[in-house]
Amino acid sequence: MAEWIGVAIALASSSLGGTAAAITRYLVGGADPILLAILRWGIGFACLLPSALLLGVRWPSPRDLPAVALLGVCFFGLFFILYNIAVSYTTAARASLALATLPLHTMVVGALLGVEQLTVRKITGVGVAVLGVAAALAAGLAQSPPGAWRGELIMTGAVFCMAFYNVLSRPLMRRSSALGFLTVGMGAGAVALVAAGFWRGSFAALDHFTAGQWIAGVYLGIGGGALAFILWVKALERATPTRVANTMTVNPIAAALLAALLVGEPITPNLLVGLVAVFAGILIATSEAKPKAR
Repeated sequence: MAEWIGVAIALASSSLGGTAAAITRYLVGGADPILLAILRWGIGFACLLPSALLLGVRWPSPRDLPAVALLGVCFFGLFFILYNIAVSYTTAARASLALATLPLHTMVVGALLGVEQLTVRKITGVGVAVLGVAAALAAGLAQSPPGAWRGELIMTGAVFCMAFYNVLSRPLMRRSSALGFLTVGMGAGAVALVAAGFWRGSFAALDHFTAGQWIAGVYLGIGGGALAFILWVKALERATPTRVANTMTVNPIAAALLAALLVGEPITPNLLVGLVAVFAGILIATSEAKPKAR
């Protein structure tokens, strides 16, 4: 029962992540990628730190702090700058479709680093998902923004960054706590982003923000930042990482629905086909073959 409660929590987290993609698409015309990342993780960290202190989490040891901080800068800094650049080129739904292949990228990276063994079933699942996504994105290229392929290519590179983060962070998280690890990493990423924002002059765009943009920015930090990731680590406490990661398939659905309302992005059949391919690939890769009866 606890396993499925964890999956339900992960579904809520992935849905919030999808809405964050639509909000990013809504804000991208009035803010650069660094400012968007600052809004998400600066506000997110401001919400997360009091929660971690109140709960008395176990923090990373002094020996692990440099590695945790470096991973945080790479993930909450570099990954989400690439993420925001990708969303500026393509639609929220198409970017989220590429992001939904994360469980499969994580599986491949785990095999490359010797953490997980690849099998024929897993390779087949990866192939089905990747080919399905590629076909779906290619089929809808005519209806997508000009140069959308650049966004999807950047998102694919960003997903590999996130996959390395997922694999490398696990031993560090076990030696502290999920929420303590998350807070330190997000804080390091937020500090690096704020420094980069001052250097680039990114904060100047805030002078021209409308009330609607401020509301969207605050939601990006609270909903798409702090709450989404608190739910994610809570899900990991109750369910296996594979089952939690599989909920990423709802990310493009939430992104497409909200983006259709906010910026009028169309929901095309090829995106739904791509989503089915991702789900099928993950199902193949993560299901166990049943032993033959004797």
